[in-house]
Parts: sequence; structure tokens; C-alpha cells
Amino acid sequence: MNSRVTMVLAVLLLIGAVVAGYWGLVLGRQSPAPAPVANVQAPASPVAAPVVQAVDDSLRQPVLVLVHDLPPNTALTAADLTIERVKVAPAGSFNKLEDAVGRSALRALAAGTWLSESSFDAGGSLARMIRPSERALAVAVDEVIGAGGQLSPGDYVDVMLFLPQDAVNTDKSAQLVIPALRLLSVGELLGPTIDGQVAGNKELTSDEKFKLEQRRSSARTVVLAVPEQMLSRLMLATQSGTLRLAVRSAQEKNLQRYWAGDNEVAARLDSTNRNLVHFAQLSLSAAPRMPAVASAARTARGIEVIRGNQVTQQTP
Repeated sequence: MNSRVTMVLAVLLLIGAVVAGYWGLVLGRQSPAPAPVANVQAPASPVAAPVVQAVDDSLRQPVLVLVHDLPPNTALTAADLTIERVKVAPAGSFNKLEDAVGRSALRALAAGTWLSESSFDAGGSLARMIRPSERALAVAVDEVIGAGGQLSPGDYVDVMLFLPQDAVNTDKSAQLVIPALRLLSVGELLGPTIDGQVAGNKELTSDEKFKLEQRRSSARTVVLAVPEQMLSRLMLATQSGTLRLAVRSAQEKNLQRYWAGDNEVAARLDSTNRNLVHFAQLSLSAAPRMPAVASAARTARGIEVIRGNQVTQQTP
């Protein structure tokens, strides 16, 4: 009896388990899937970007730029020009097409050049590197005169002169001819023009710059910016003796003062005696050597003897 009851209970439990499983499977198929969580982002303000762009454009300034290479003596047309808006406009640059249309430059202008009145001025590279009170003068140099081939455009140098002994100059001497002259060029390597552009209006490639730098150390001429009132002095010095170019320190900031409008550095530093040093001052003797002509004059003078109306000279 007990075994029959046990078997009946086991069958009932099995049937209940099957029914519960089936019911659970049915309910699982009918339940809806959970809705995905949307990635909610704050909507971007539709006016933010235009406002920033408008503010940026308001700070930019128009600059007239050349679109194509322009040969010399060729009239500009509107098709050759464009207006670009930049944050900092170059000083003196044009900002309207009317400023340049119909005008022609006496030299070639490269594409990308911003135009100003200096773009239409006459003159070559050196003429546009100096001010009206200056003159560009070439000086022959070698590795010794040119500071070991280490000169660069923009350096300031003192021109030293050594005078050898000869029939006219009875004593060797050295002097500072002109101080603080600006180097305009070293060989073929040119400095910038007064308006800050590349001399010759040509942007050099990296290979061209490298070749010029290689030839700089072997340059045989340099061009100096000489104040007009000192031009004759330097010309005489180049023909009188041996020159040396002594490089001045960059910490003197002579070039910065020049670009700020001060071009009288050499005139201010000039002295009356130009630091004249005789060779006798460098020798070990205390007194300088007297010229041979004066010594001979004292020896030939003798003693004057008067006898009546006769006057004779006798050498002791």
C-alpha cells in the first residue's frame, strides 16, 4: 500500500514539473524584449559655429595678394589678384583691387607676393636694402679678412686698417676706420630688403639655400651699408693698406635698432682719432723711434762761426 502511494505521488510530481516547465516556456516567448537605452546627447546649438566664425572673420584684415607670376613692365589685371583675410596684415599692404589694377612693376613679382607701394618701386635688390642716407659699397675679402668665412648678412662689423711702413708712412700703424657697418650681402647670399621681403622677390628652395650657404664661406666679396658721410673714408682705406673685418656681438642689438629706425650707429660710435695705434707703441722700447729725416737734419746743422763779414758753418 505504501509503495503504491509513493508511486502515485511521484507520478503526480512529474506531471506537475512538466506542466510548470511548459507554462514557463510559453510565458517566456510572450514577454516583450527590454527596450534599448538610447544614447541621449544634448542637442548642439545650431548658432554656435556661425558665431565663432563670424567673430574670427571680424578680426581678420584683407590683404591684396598676387595670384600669378608677373613679368616686369606688365600691367596688373583683376584676374592676377586676390584678396586674402589674415590675422595680421603686413605694414603698408594694399587691401583693395583698385590699389593695384592697371599698375606695372619694374621688376618681376612672384605669385603669393603681398602688394604694397614698395612692390612698384624701381631699383635692384641692394638699392632696396638701404635707406636714403646710406650707400652700398663692395669690399674684397678672403678667409682672413672675412673673419674666417663666418660672415652672414645682417652682421655688424668694424673695419680695421693696417698701414705698412713706406716712403710716405715712416711708421707702421693700425686704426679703426669705421665702426659698426651692416653687412648687406656675403657673396651671392643677400639679406632682406627694407620692407622685409626676400631680396630679388624669390623664395629659395631648401636646395638653393644649402648651395648658397656652402658658397658663403668661400665668398670673395661682401657689400657693406656705409653712411654717406663716411663713404670717402672707407674708399681711401681700401686702397691704402690691409683691411680686416671685426665682427661685433649680436648682443649689442645694432640690427634691431636699425629696423626700429636708427641708422646712425656708425656715426655715433665714430671717434676723432679712430683709435690710431703706431707700431712704436707696441715695441719694447720706451720712446718711439724718431724719423730718419729729422735725425739727419740735426746731424748736418753744425756750428755757426762769424769772422768779420764772413759767416761759416763748422761741424764739431
